[in-house]
Amino acid sequence: MKFNLERNILNHNTVRHGGIYSTDMKLDPKIIDFSSNVNPLGFPYPVKNVIKKNTSLLSIYPDPNSSNLKDDLAKYTGITKRQIVVGNGATEIIYNFCKAFIRKNNRVIIPIPTFGEYEAAALLHGGHISYLKTMNLNEKIPELQHMITKNNCIFLCNPNNPTGSLIKRKNMLKILETAYHKSTLVFLDECFTELVPESNESLISNLKEFDNLFILRSLTKSFGLAGLRIGYGLGSKKMIDVLTRIKMPWNVNALAQKAASAALSSKSHLDKTRKLVKNELAFLTSSISKIKNFTCYPSSTNFILLESKINSKTVQKKLIKKKLLIRDCSTIRGLDNKFIRIAVRTHKENMKLVKALEEI
Repeated sequence: MKFNLERNILNHNTVRHGGIYSTDMKLDPKIIDFSSNVNPLGFPYPVKNVIKKNTSLLSIYPDPNSSNLKDDLAKYTGITKRQIVVGNGATEIIYNFCKAFIRKNNRVIIPIPTFGEYEAAALLHGGHISYLKTMNLNEKIPELQHMITKNNCIFLCNPNNPTGSLIKRKNMLKILETAYHKSTLVFLDECFTELVPESNESLISNLKEFDNLFILRSLTKSFGLAGLRIGYGLGSKKMIDVLTRIKMPWNVNALAQKAASAALSSKSHLDKTRKLVKNELAFLTSSISKIKNFTCYPSSTNFILLESKINSKTVQKKLIKKKLLIRDCSTIRGLDNKFIRIAVRTHKENMKLVKALEEI
């Protein structure tokens, strides 16, 4: 049977990511995963208790509106419930955002390299992509502002994945103000901002004055809930109303909702994580910078982009033999087989990685 599919669907390609299912190789279950940028301390202890106590919810349809979780998110963020949408992971929200707000041939501006799902989702819904190549957007703010014309959409990731660069708040506001006057939407991915030690460049406090701003957050990264798939978005009431109406029914399972609420109450977990990230980021950067085959890009969060004199796939294969998995960045637009990305993990695990890189 021949399917009459739209060109956007025929041309759609899935994005490659990190994680233990990211390679074609059969991996040792005990492999240490440096390819996924999740909280190095895992999930907060209260999450485990909540899941154990609520297994009866497996037989009940979940709240389709995630109402209790929205209450907790409102307290956590200081944003009203009507300005919050909850998703089955941050990625679901990216695709719903593009479905709702990107029309055929709309111009979509994406600085690269960055998270690949922005491009994939925008193309799937007919967007026309304009790229800006930069390893640190702070150096190209005027150039980005010049690219903004009427009724565009901009995707920004802060801190940026995979470079780890952090856009300064004053620069973000310049972009946001230019976009506002051009009636352009700004999709700001802040999924890693809570893991930035001793700095807060978030624009959550600016949501009231900019109705063109949408902010994405993820409990995957901050609270180690990758397996439960839970994220949320913040925006104007009008924007959130649209996203709420088009989302799939029962999109977030009951245990994920309970676990997310438990995680949000564990502020000390984030404090411990940021302290670990600060110390281990310094350790990894200092140690790896001394290895002749690798150069570290400055990072402000829980992962580091490395430029390698050895082919990235070769590095990955050699490290897998040592039960260590890193992210081969050759599949990321704007990078090639000279780049790998590593997550910050515990000191013991980070020492193993440094030693293994020295031996390559």
